Amino acid sequence: MHRSNRVAAAASSRLARLGACAGFGIGALLWLPAAHADDAAGWLQQAAVAARQLNYAGTLVYQHDGRVETSRVVHMVDAHGEHEKLVNLDGPAREVIRDNDQVRCYYPDAKIIRIEPRTYRNAFPSLLPQQLDTLAGYYFFRKAEVARVAGLETQAYVFEPKDGMRYGHKLWADLASGLLLKAQLLNDRNLPIEQFVFTDIQIGIRIERETVRPTYRPPPTDWETRESLPGDVVQQDTGWLVKELPPGFSKIVEGYRTLRGKVAPVAHLVFSDGLVAVSVFVEPMPQAPQPIGLSQQGGINVYSRQLNEHLVTVLGETPGATVRQIAFSVAHR
Repeated sequence: MHRSNRVAAAASSRLARLGACAGFGIGALLWLPAAHADDAAGWLQQAAVAARQLNYAGTLVYQHDGRVETSRVVHMVDAHGEHEKLVNLDGPAREVIRDNDQVRCYYPDAKIIRIEPRTYRNAFPSLLPQQLDTLAGYYFFRKAEVARVAGLETQAYVFEPKDGMRYGHKLWADLASGLLLKAQLLNDRNLPIEQFVFTDIQIGIRIERETVRPTYRPPPTDWETRESLPGDVVQQDTGWLVKELPPGFSKIVEGYRTLRGKVAPVAHLVFSDGLVAVSVFVEPMPQAPQPIGLSQQGGINVYSRQLNEHLVTVLGETPGATVRQIAFSVAHR
């Protein structure tokens, strides 16, 4: 798979950061005695409830691969549920509107509106039930330092993976409200691979419904509206399977996907532990020489291997050992 296709596929497998459109040490950690599992579950539940039930607005910065992306986030709750608006402040223009489980992504440069379901891979700072279960079940929970984030006092917590199949997570929660204000994804050397952080935020403020409505309303007549499944995968049995999945991972998508530069659709399977997704692509072996083995693109590891007359490519926001194990477990039914 060419690099450009891999990057596109990687973005799809992560399913962006808000719904399906738009995914977590600084210095030495001040380790405290391990908390009980119930403490981890209780704290995670508090953070999830805060993200769902509080009004807040702030500037969110996402850092990865030496790049920085800045967005304005507004979240409000009323009698009809949750409403959220995210606007890119740099790079290509994009506006994401979420009303409960429906997500609309507006791309003014391309004159396209995408209507997508909200996915298992939620936007920071929320935590979905699957994510809560994964963090509580597959990570050791540690309490770290108290630190200021966006001018507020926060308590840091660290989730250290119980195996080598996952990356670690460090999360900072506002002491007053429980809302997550900062999150880092940590590699096996405890170094951040990517980071989300609010640089300013107002919590518990009054927000008018108009504030979280689309800017482009109604959209211009020359815009195109597209409704799609997560990852634009045509769901069907591909005949491919993974015999030895890492603990906690299960299949959530199987079907065929059309990739740029490919003559025919490519078999695409997606596996998730509730927190991260791993994509498996299987295609006829291209005539041009292909990179084989492990490569890395920021927090995403990619492993490619030839399987008879097919090329298997596995990528995910996981350690290299995870994508390699999955790649060598791919087989045809």
